[in-house]
Amino acid sequence: MYIKSAKDLDVYKLAYEQAMDIFSLSIKFPKEEKYSLTDQIRKASRSVCANLKEAWSKRRYIAHFTSKLTDCDGENGETETWVDFAKDCKYIGVTDYNRLIERNQRVGQMLGNMINKADVFCNN
Repeated sequence: MYIKSAKDLDVYKLAYEQAMDIFSLSIKFPKEEKYSLTDQIRKASRSVCANLKEAWSKRRYIAHFTSKLTDCDGENGETETWVDFAKDCKYIGVTDYNRLIERNQRVGQMLGNMINKADVFCNN
């Protein structure tokens, strides 16, 4: 399959699914979390996709590509932390938590593989 944009990447699709799932679940968070946990978890999960798009546009240079992927992986890690808080604050149940964490870890593995094989994705 020819990849025309970052949106064609399986990792992008999975990260986007994660961000949308988090959005749906966070709608039910208490109003007092609006400017803290709700904003943070949404921002971090969406930043994974945004950084993937930026990384894709920087494929001409392996170092830039890898740097943006590293940012992406960092946002993915931050998302996982906010998911932990959401569970421990009892805003999401164990089933939702397990689904989000499993997806988060799959995204992290995929990003790690991209970082380790950056030359495969770059235009040299």
